[in-house]
Amino acid sequence: MPSVIEQINAKYQKHQVVDVRSGDSVRVHQKIKEGAKERVQIFEGLVIRTDRKNSHTSSITVRRIASGVGVEKTYLMHSPLVLKVEVMKRSKVRRKYLTYMRERTGKSARLSGVEFDKNAVNTIEDKAAEAEEEKIHAEAEKAHDAEAAEKAKEDAKEEAKVAEVEARHEAAEKEA
Repeated sequence: MPSVIEQINAKYQKHQVVDVRSGDSVRVHQKIKEGAKERVQIFEGLVIRTDRKNSHTSSITVRRIASGVGVEKTYLMHSPLVLKVEVMKRSKVRRKYLTYMRERTGKSARLSGVEFDKNAVNTIEDKAAEAEEEKIHAEAEKAHDAEAAEKAKEDAKEEAKVAEVEARHEAAEKEA
């Protein structure tokens, strides 16, 4: 019988996550909330560290060079803010923590690629995450449609004013 702590941990754990290893080039889709708006930000880079693989606190550290500066972000794999992790490329490495990649740039930072089945690795079926992503897309589409309707209303008012002014102008020309 599982302990109380294990039951609580299992409750907050995602049913299935992508098998990410050190040396993988990944694309992480993260949900970001700014005020009342929500958007999905994509961070693409090299996984230089994986921690606690089978735990509910498993995490990956992703590194990329942005504007000449190395940027590292650590993501909890089971976080509800991490919507999707896609493995783009898998490389051959013999370590779990690739600290030496921090000093390397250019050609020396290249890793030799390994063949892998991209579709099999990236295919996971997490109904809750898919529903959340659909909800975000639906809300964005609904907001866009409302904005388009409002703009159409304003355009119709403008056209009515233009038609009215033209009618008055034509009436004034006929009188003169």
